Amino acid sequence: MHTYIIKRLILTIPVLIGVSLLIFFMIRLIPGDPAEVIGGNLATPEMLDRIREDLGLDQGLHVQYYVFVSNLVKGDLGKSISHNRPVNTLLAERFPKTLELTLASMLVSIIIGITAGIISAARRFSIFDSTTMVIALAGVAIPSFWLGMMLQLVFSVQLGWLPSSGRGTLLHLVLPALTLGIGAAGLLARITRSSMLEVLRQDYITTARAKGLKERVVIAKHALKNALIPVVTVLGLQFGNLLGGAVIIENVFAWPGVGRLMVEAILSRDYPVVQGTALALAVGFVFINLFVDLIYAYLDPRIRYTTGKEGS
Repeated sequence: MHTYIIKRLILTIPVLIGVSLLIFFMIRLIPGDPAEVIGGNLATPEMLDRIREDLGLDQGLHVQYYVFVSNLVKGDLGKSISHNRPVNTLLAERFPKTLELTLASMLVSIIIGITAGIISAARRFSIFDSTTMVIALAGVAIPSFWLGMMLQLVFSVQLGWLPSSGRGTLLHLVLPALTLGIGAAGLLARITRSSMLEVLRQDYITTARAKGLKERVVIAKHALKNALIPVVTVLGLQFGNLLGGAVIIENVFAWPGVGRLMVEAILSRDYPVVQGTALALAVGFVFINLFVDLIYAYLDPRIRYTTGKEGS
């Protein structure tokens, strides 16, 4: 297991290098000039040239990328152009808020999705099963930003039960967490139901039932653990998707996280902040996938990771 972890960590290096290349050069393709944003409409050409020189934008792209990677190795993500503060400091302030929203959304999706999937599998072809799967399909299909605005309209504007935006109390977390979590819950419900149905057809489940065990005992103690293996894969991917999806939802609900910081940086052509936020989200996604792989071994003792071949 330790060999596998080390191998996976080494393999993340080229992935992160590729991500840094994509982020760096794609940001430079965005129309606009950061010097003009900083200098304003009244800036003279001499002022703009001086700003570009101070920011290093007058150098070639290969030189800018070399400086970016050199600083990155030292743990320095640069200094924000618009905020005039280190990007590390901005991320340290904003990332916990994004993580808070992501974890709350994940909790919503797990409670709703896995519970609905298990009950649907246990009551296959019932009215509950059919209704749940239709709702799950709708949850996956509905755009999250549209759902968020509808929830704001109903629960904030019309009913006045919940705040429409901002962050401060637990009530502020409800609507954005529901918006992000409902889509993930729909996918989890469908995957859980499919996995449970496959496990419930196995011989050892038939044997457990033949012994006279109650159905809830068969599901909870015999079927659920094996059925959760593919669900864990989806959970890991969904966590990464929720982390990235927060970029849109944070702007809908004015949530002061990394996603909103990224959009503000894109609009102001703040290259260091865009690079730092995108790289932070990418690194989080990579390590989430590694964590999911390690969970496999706990859920299924038959899985053994080696340096490239199954242990004999």
